[in-house]
Amino acid sequence: MPGDARAFELGTDGPSTIVVGVDGSTTSLRAGWYAAGLARRQGARIVAVYVGTLAPAAMSATGAAELATARLDDFHTLAEELRQRAQLAARELGISVSFIATRGDPFSELRRIADEVRADAIVVGASSKAGHRFVGSLAVRLVRASKWPVTVVP
Repeated sequence: MPGDARAFELGTDGPSTIVVGVDGSTTSLRAGWYAAGLARRQGARIVAVYVGTLAPAAMSATGAAELATARLDDFHTLAEELRQRAQLAARELGISVSFIATRGDPFSELRRIADEVRADAIVVGASSKAGHRFVGSLAVRLVRASKWPVTVVP
């Protein structure tokens, strides 16, 4: 039978796994709440992803080491704050939320994680950086990848 209801089809009845990019910015927190509402309504799970960017090594070895240590501390502090927010929202809304903190290029890491968790959708906040209108924001790059539905929350 061609339309066998028992056959598995990725993404047929709405998303079951939603990846949401969070970084503590206002737009990313809005994206997190949007994804949480969508997950609650759809019975989906959320994978919240925080990607800390790597620092450029454009200074002396001593200065670079101190800066790298400070940025690593900032990364861990923000990651823990975002993890706690995600856990609180999960309890309040009765949804499943996993949190992943990683470092690297946000576009590459979100793509990699979305592939690993077999995401059905990605939600990100709109970029507030003026230069992204010319170079291309994370959201635009994800949309151009054409692999998942991407929701951009203002």
